[in-house]
Amino acid sequence: MGVIFQSLGRTILAGVVILAVILGIGGTYGKIGEPFYWQFFMRWLHVLSGVLWIGLLWYFNFVQIPSMPKIPDEQKPAIGKVIAPTALFWFRWAALATVVTGLLLAWLNGYLVQALSLQSPATAIGIGMWLALVMAFNVWFIIWPNQKKALGIVQAEPEAKTRAARVAMLTSRFNTMFSIPMLYFMVAQQNGGF
Repeated sequence: MGVIFQSLGRTILAGVVILAVILGIGGTYGKIGEPFYWQFFMRWLHVLSGVLWIGLLWYFNFVQIPSMPKIPDEQKPAIGKVIAPTALFWFRWAALATVVTGLLLAWLNGYLVQALSLQSPATAIGIGMWLALVMAFNVWFIIWPNQKKALGIVQAEPEAKTRAARVAMLTSRFNTMFSIPMLYFMVAQQNGGF
């Protein structure tokens, strides 16, 4: 069992195998040939990628950013050179995966145009989608370019690094703020909360 948990890849694969076994035993949780299966599967991928994206967003804002002033200067390079670049890799690709799977899900379910144009009955999910699109834009075009400067991935003068770190942090806080109504409207659509 230890060999599974010593590798993230093997751990993920084991989770997929467990899912397949449970689905195979139950047999009633959706079959690939059934029309609704692909809609459900896309929703599952959307939720999976969304959990990774928002989980990392909240990790940055609830854990990493507040902890940085408490970390001794000689230990900060471990965060800036190892942990943050890896977390930012998963963060930005999870944002993209969440958007792509969300748009595909809306298309498969036939409400993409209604949602993006904020028409009833897809108004709530549309609001959530627009908030998420703004957040994903921020990840790719504000947070990531500024983090590359702040972390020294690209060359920048010390003043530019300081400014970039602040812009990235403030934009990340903006996304944290937006994540609260975004998640509400994503859930409200199917649960009548709007």
